[in-house]
Amino acid sequence: MAPEDVNTARRTLSRFAPVTALALASLLLVQCERKPEPAPTPAPPVATPAPPPKPVVVAPPPTLGRADILAALAQASAAYAAGEAPPADALAGRGFAVRLPFGCGGPASAVPEGLAGWAWGPQQKTIKLSLTPADWAKSPSIAAPEGEAPWEAAEGFWIARPWMTAETCPAAFGSAAPAGEAPASPQTAGLVAVFDAEGSRFGRRNGRAYSFTVRPSGETPLTLPDRGYRVLLEGRLGAFPDGRTIRCHAEGPDQRPVCVAAVQLDRVAFEDGASGSVLSEWRKG
Repeated sequence: MAPEDVNTARRTLSRFAPVTALALASLLLVQCERKPEPAPTPAPPVATPAPPPKPVVVAPPPTLGRADILAALAQASAAYAAGEAPPADALAGRGFAVRLPFGCGGPASAVPEGLAGWAWGPQQKTIKLSLTPADWAKSPSIAAPEGEAPWEAAEGFWIARPWMTAETCPAAFGSAAPAGEAPASPQTAGLVAVFDAEGSRFGRRNGRAYSFTVRPSGETPLTLPDRGYRVLLEGRLGAFPDGRTIRCHAEGPDQRPVCVAAVQLDRVAFEDGASGSVLSEWRKG
């Protein structure tokens, strides 16, 4: 650049210098007076939806056993003997499984209906188990009161030794007095499968016995069972027309009431009294 051009540039810059300085100072003053921008407002928290409530699982009531059934029968018996109204119950529909030990005193030549028993076969090579349901259709314990239709069939099963809650023969039954020396106590507790004229006849025995023959395994001869045998009655408790499960009856105030519970049988089985293994069974359906 020529010297004269340099001088011309210097004069031009000197002319605009005050203006430039003023503009710069104004810019700085504006920057100093500017208010700080407010901090951004945080977004409101997003509410996490509560998990749906877990469904309430209602466990079915436990299956009633021998002790439970006997307790209910005893309560009904006490109320009947006292002349009181039968206790309210919610037994209908409850599942049950009752085991009835039998043959504790050895074989029996004749077994009453409603009770199980066993007898030797020819030459003591087999053992026959049998249980014939009793015909209780006209029993005073379940007789239909006035206004109720009579039962077409009622097949009963006694709960022998109702003072025992154990489901096996007594451990010392083998050394007890021989059978027949002392008469057995009258039966006072039972289960009855009832059938009306309009209901299903499925599962009725019509006088036919549940029976099974125990045979030896191979060449080993049969021996007397250590703890007898058992009958398993399994199903659901039913109800009489009045809605109650248990009915009682006695001929007089000095007699122990006979009480029976209505049932719907689903399974009957013979079991070994010692091991509990199933020997034979009958299932509904």
